Amino acid sequence: MKTLMIDENYENQRIDKYLKKLLCQAPPQLIYKMLRKKDVKVNGVRVKENYILKKGDQVELFLYEDRFLELTKPQSIFDLPITFDVLYEDDNVLIVNKPAGLLVHEDIHEDVNTLSNQVLTYLHQKGEYDPQQTLGFTPGPVHRLDRNTSGIVIFGKTMRALQDLNEMMKKRHCIDKTYLTICKGYMPSGELIGYMKKDSDRSLARMVSSLTEGALKMHTLVENIKSNQKYSLLKVKIITGRTHQIRLHLSSVGHPVIGDSKYGDFELNRYLKKTYHFQNQFLHAYSICFVKPIGSLKYLQDHVITCPLPQNLEVLKNALFHEKNL
Repeated sequence: MKTLMIDENYENQRIDKYLKKLLCQAPPQLIYKMLRKKDVKVNGVRVKENYILKKGDQVELFLYEDRFLELTKPQSIFDLPITFDVLYEDDNVLIVNKPAGLLVHEDIHEDVNTLSNQVLTYLHQKGEYDPQQTLGFTPGPVHRLDRNTSGIVIFGKTMRALQDLNEMMKKRHCIDKTYLTICKGYMPSGELIGYMKKDSDRSLARMVSSLTEGALKMHTLVENIKSNQKYSLLKVKIITGRTHQIRLHLSSVGHPVIGDSKYGDFELNRYLKKTYHFQNQFLHAYSICFVKPIGSLKYLQDHVITCPLPQNLEVLKNALFHEKNL
């Protein structure tokens, strides 16, 4: 039997989520099987998967030592190039600028060179993260950006910070996120409300009626910064955080994000590729503001982080608003 003491770094977690991080090499079904078969106890008592851990709890795992070591094999640290820029960092939080083309998390095509793994490389090189010493916790992002979207991604460096950031994201009004994009045509400032549903088979989302089963509300605020007859530069704030929300919402009202290969104007995209050699979507996570930080992060109250446009997007923006024959 293996006994572990819960300290302040691991309290306020569900027991199943704690075990998934601790027994990181175990498939989820094994963890739930252990919970069902009383192979996990807290303070000598069997608990359900939704039990919230408290400081001082003793977690007992009925595993042989060699099996425990096998299932807790530490997170791999890869020797990766650091392609992100650090925008803000303290003992709890790391906020970075993700370049377009880099995944935040692994997928079926790439499982090594991701932003998350680059951050672990960075923290390991600084001596701030050692997977051998932090069983049950790995620094990680609290939101994601599409591969071809650039800009701000927030990471929690401690368990408490990660928990607080996740709670702030759930409440939606604790962190304001603003994006810059260029869309087709003249798009006025205003408020967009609609409903979407994921199409997982095609890695897409689609607009649906509010009465559709599984429909999710989208709420998007749009501010027109600059426009001409062909393009509009927009500052976009998302109230809800849905899959491909900005791209889908703007496309649904006839103003798709330029360069967008899923929801965009394909004829316009071909023109941009031929004329400007531009092949990515023009979408950039530009700023965040900690409107109502909680817990360990209250000191970030009203803190604003901005991330300038990448050079290629800045050059394209200037070119598009100086095109002749508009």
